[in-house]
Amino acid sequence: MKHRSLVRALLTSVVLATGVVLAGCNGEDMSLASNAKANQPVPPKLVAEMTEKDMDLQSPMLVRVFKQEAELEVWKQNRSGQFALLKTYPICRWSGDLGPKVKEGDRQAPEGFYAITPAQMNPRSSYYLSFNTGFPNAFDKALGRTGSQLMVHGDCSSRGCFAMTDEQIAEIYSLGRESFFGGQRSFQFAAFPFKMTPVNMAKHRNNPNMPFWKMIKQGYDHFEVTRQEPKVEFCENKYVFDPAAPAGSTKPLVFNASAKCPVYQIPSEIADAVSAKQAQDDAKIAELVAKGTPVAQRRPDIDGGMNRVFASKLPDGATGLSDPEPPGVQTAAYSRAPGTIPPHVNPPKANAAGSTSYSASLFAASEEPVVAVPSTRVASASSDGGFFSNLAKKVGIGGSETTATATTAPAAPVPTPAAKPKALASKAAPSAAPATPASVAAAKPAAAPAPLVATPRPPLKPTLSAEPSTPASGSGAGTAALSGAAPVVSANSFTDRFSAMR
Repeated sequence: MKHRSLVRALLTSVVLATGVVLAGCNGEDMSLASNAKANQPVPPKLVAEMTEKDMDLQSPMLVRVFKQEAELEVWKQNRSGQFALLKTYPICRWSGDLGPKVKEGDRQAPEGFYAITPAQMNPRSSYYLSFNTGFPNAFDKALGRTGSQLMVHGDCSSRGCFAMTDEQIAEIYSLGRESFFGGQRSFQFAAFPFKMTPVNMAKHRNNPNMPFWKMIKQGYDHFEVTRQEPKVEFCENKYVFDPAAPAGSTKPLVFNASAKCPVYQIPSEIADAVSAKQAQDDAKIAELVAKGTPVAQRRPDIDGGMNRVFASKLPDGATGLSDPEPPGVQTAAYSRAPGTIPPHVNPPKANAAGSTSYSASLFAASEEPVVAVPSTRVASASSDGGFFSNLAKKVGIGGSETTATATTAPAAPVPTPAAKPKALASKAAPSAAPATPASVAAAKPAAAPAPLVATPRPPLKPTLSAEPSTPASGSGAGTAALSGAAPVVSANSFTDRFSAMR
């Protein structure tokens, strides 16, 4: 196992080094190789947590996103070969409704399974750092889905994307970068409307997207029972998970999203475990429905959601379509907002009259508000890609996605007022057939109406600690909203790795 990992790491180093040599005459690529934002080290506390969980810094990773919970999970492979949860990040903002993306401009954040290659990593994003989710995938295209540049990025502003804070995306980006250095050719990105539990499936049983959700739940269940990244294929306008050639077959399986499925089988150990889990879930769902579990109210008038930890820091902030914290429940995981909320953030509307009373103020009075970032960003398009993209194209991996470049326009700081704690606070995807609609997306936020301004790049943001500390009770003293200072580029930076090649 260790020998194979070493070989993969050596091969990846050769590929990356070759890419740098080929790009030796390209001054912009070389400047990107020393891009401080893209080379921020993984925080020491997170590295220590990996060690405790028997993970390597450069082991493969996997990302899952849940809209209703407004959470992004990063999983890493441990030394036993299984994936384990490393860290959960609250999502600052996502847009649209629960359900897959259907067409360009519908503001929907995608749902489904995608592969993130080095070519999709964007160190020059207009939104600090980002990676392209890869929407539309083959399944989306087979159903005529349209959209582009759907991203996971910073800046806490979304138009079809999953927006984090700048500090969060810097950390997530660094984890992806290290996994690529470890030899992972792509990491899986799976986006769901909610955690696919019997309770959530019962609440949303009448949603027109349910056939699609049941289909992607199969991939969710494959991961839950195996703790391995499920292999994803497409045929007959549907997802297929972990297909294998039948016993005795000598022909490789060939899948086409819009064509008839080849003859395949799912390994019995996986099929049996998934079947048992699904039977158990179905029984629980039927029980919940029989007990009169209320159907979730659809609110197409609300644009997306925001994790409660961010909503609690904004005046009249609301979680929108994301889950608010039930009254009387204490939150320890997110004791303070993990990053800077910019002054231009546009929180979703309240779910209903008075519903923000417990989502707007969750934490103790000792918590400090997050200070707004003192600059705004102006988006501009660039088709020449970043260092990862150009490198990947030259060595034959990844796609040819365009990326967003960034300029900044100075603006006066606008501090966010402290929230006074009081109480704890789809679009219907047209179904093609019973096996149904869409998947996930990667989109670039729309350009701002202001003219482009040539100004310095955004400032480097401090990295996050592994987990915010729980606020001390009964204290009126404020707690720092951010931890750490602007990081120094580590010895693992592109510059140091390839200095011998320059």
